Amino acid sequence: MTIGIFDSGIGGLSVLAESLKRLPAENYLYMADTLHVPYGTKTEEQVRSYVLEAVDAMVRQGIDALVIACNTATSIAVQDLRERYSFPIIGMEPAVKPAVEMNRATGKKVLVWATPLTLKMPKYYALVSRVDEDGIVDSLPMPELVQFCESLQFDTDELRNYFSAKLASYDLNDYGILVLGCTHFSYYTNVLQQFLPPHIQIVDGNTGTVRRLSAMLNRYGMEKGRGNGSVRFMCTGGEAAYIEKMKSALSFLTEKDKLTTM
Repeated sequence: MTIGIFDSGIGGLSVLAESLKRLPAENYLYMADTLHVPYGTKTEEQVRSYVLEAVDAMVRQGIDALVIACNTATSIAVQDLRERYSFPIIGMEPAVKPAVEMNRATGKKVLVWATPLTLKMPKYYALVSRVDEDGIVDSLPMPELVQFCESLQFDTDELRNYFSAKLASYDLNDYGILVLGCTHFSYYTNVLQQFLPPHIQIVDGNTGTVRRLSAMLNRYGMEKGRGNGSVRFMCTGGEAAYIEKMKSALSFLTEKDKLTTM
């Protein structure tokens, strides 16, 4: 069985890394839409057409299930994809609900980082409205962070200055959880743990997404464990250099996971 994982760039590799950890006996096809990254500053119509075209290319390569490892793409295109294909399709949304539940008893607030387009989507507004009864969720667009990630800048002075500038108007003592609402942002968990006050927890949607993937495969009666953890990389621009970048970024994430669990 081959599981397809799609994102606009290298952000979804954070979901792939989690999948390799939790579902190591599957095969994977990772697609990055390098012709159009980043999505967060594009229009809905543009993103929808980009996603449908890229997933069509993945289907031609042969996939049995699909993870849309991008909150923006999920909000815009996941319903279209489910109408087009019969295999399991898992989308992502910012982990606002678990963050609010975790923080409810503390009296502290939740800060959500995401792309501008994700934060403008009706789906995100509906999510926050549904779970944030006490008005503890604040949202902050972080478009430049995608570009830092795509440039493989994971711990630089420029990056830390960016964090400082974006958070300058926030009293971090008021917050208990930071939600990373874009898969690109998960690369920064370790550096943020050093940068933020120690009482702030950092959460993303990667673990929950892979759990839903596993449950969905069971629901569809799809036999798991018949692969060997192989990964094929594709990108819409076809650049060999970007495929090498993806391999380097995945290595960074797997090494980061090892450091985190040591």
